[in-house]
Amino acid sequence: MKAIYSILFVLPMLLILVFSSISVQSIFNSNNNDIDPLVDLEVTFKLLKIRSLEKSDDHLNVVEFIDRLTPPDFYVKIWINNDFFQSPVWKNTRYVYSPNWNVTSDVPDDTEWVNITIQVWDWNIGKDQQCDISGFHEAGKKSYEANLYYNLKYGQWLGDDYLEEFYFNADPSGYGRLNGCDDGSIYQHDFDVELWFDITQNDYDKDTIPYWIETELYHTDPTYNDQGMDDDQDGIPIEWEYKWGQSITWDYQVFQYKPHCWYDPFIWEDHNNLDPDNDGLSNAEEYLTAPWGSDPLRKDLFVEMDQMDLGPNGEKTEFPEESKELIRTVYNRRNIIYHLDDGSMGGGEYIPFDECSTDDEIRDIYWNYFLHNDPNNWRCGVFHYGLVIYNAERFHGFGFSGKIKPVIDAFQISAKGMDQFARYPWTDRVTVFASAYLHECGHTLGIFHGNTPGCDDQNSRYPWQRNWWKWRPYKSVMNYGYMYLIVDYSDGSRGKHDFDDWSRIDLTYFQTLLW
Repeated sequence: MKAIYSILFVLPMLLILVFSSISVQSIFNSNNNDIDPLVDLEVTFKLLKIRSLEKSDDHLNVVEFIDRLTPPDFYVKIWINNDFFQSPVWKNTRYVYSPNWNVTSDVPDDTEWVNITIQVWDWNIGKDQQCDISGFHEAGKKSYEANLYYNLKYGQWLGDDYLEEFYFNADPSGYGRLNGCDDGSIYQHDFDVELWFDITQNDYDKDTIPYWIETELYHTDPTYNDQGMDDDQDGIPIEWEYKWGQSITWDYQVFQYKPHCWYDPFIWEDHNNLDPDNDGLSNAEEYLTAPWGSDPLRKDLFVEMDQMDLGPNGEKTEFPEESKELIRTVYNRRNIIYHLDDGSMGGGEYIPFDECSTDDEIRDIYWNYFLHNDPNNWRCGVFHYGLVIYNAERFHGFGFSGKIKPVIDAFQISAKGMDQFARYPWTDRVTVFASAYLHECGHTLGIFHGNTPGCDDQNSRYPWQRNWWKWRPYKSVMNYGYMYLIVDYSDGSRGKHDFDDWSRIDLTYFQTLLW
């Protein structure tokens, strides 16, 4: 009789093994309630940064703060299951970088899912204001918080932030990033902020790959650190392919969540040519730029800024820090994440002072300080090159091609010219520098007079010129009539003679040969 029951038990298991990829080990481990027998499971939430995304004034780019009068005083509330945590208050700042704040919660070892709720607040005297980090509505009402569901087997989360294989269905703000503008409130005072974070669990071998993935999916040793392993020899290590190559999906056949893998660390993939988000960065290049927050399923824009040194008589080329932040905000609101290397990523060098630089000298700077005399420098085709010099022989700013191939992948602005414009009573230095840098970068993204008539029209600079009024609807830094006054591209919403720069932006354009 026992033999009959044994056959009845084993036969279905054999059939499952024939028609699926489930291993014998996973079948028997499925009855084990301890998700990771090597450790007492804990979940850690790490805050990476917070940035205000509130719009600026339409005329002089005057910043609207979260609470309108002063810079915000951000703090964060976190719920991990029933454990509540609150961060310190970061006073009077729109940008919280490297906050060095994380919280850890002990979670049940036999429960697969962990509930996590995230809120961002602005502290005020009297009544605090909740900030918007959500692009979703719940039951017809606007939601300001983010609700996530972390899976201890797979080491990933879904909910208001998630990972998806196909770009058209991906989370637009990226994995590990929340954007309050995702609900369409870019130009509204809606307390919009972006929040960058990571969620991890403790792992015996500290290779970031959970026990269940190692034992049931990869069949690697959960007591051995596999970081850096590249068994398939495709140039990408196992930990990157694990993080960005799988998601949690609902299996309608068995009515449960399962891991869905599209990058297999044991099967060669052509990461040198895969670019699922079409931002001009292959997976191999996304891996190289991963330390700076690159996401292979969300658009990233990398710019190296090199600046000319001070002159002997105090001539300055200093690019205002707030100008950099304005540019970041413009792109980040649209989920094109702007990474500016002004020294933190290995670039951002200072160039010897030159009172007046010719076109050839500017291209020599590109060769010497961007490529470092190496035509195969990996940054070429990954970073745009945005040069800040003191003065140019011909123009205060222009896009140009380097000396390697005929492609517009670089641009320059001249500080002397910018400071001249900043002296006018209707302008300011922060706006002028940001506007000019955004304009010239726009040329490396494929926006120019040839495809946008209102762009670079010499007869639209001033009200007394014939095309100034014609291009009024085209409210963009690419229009000379708005340059130095605003910091944004146009969205094409103002009718005739407006152009949608944002839909025209081509992040691969700077890699396209001109002839």
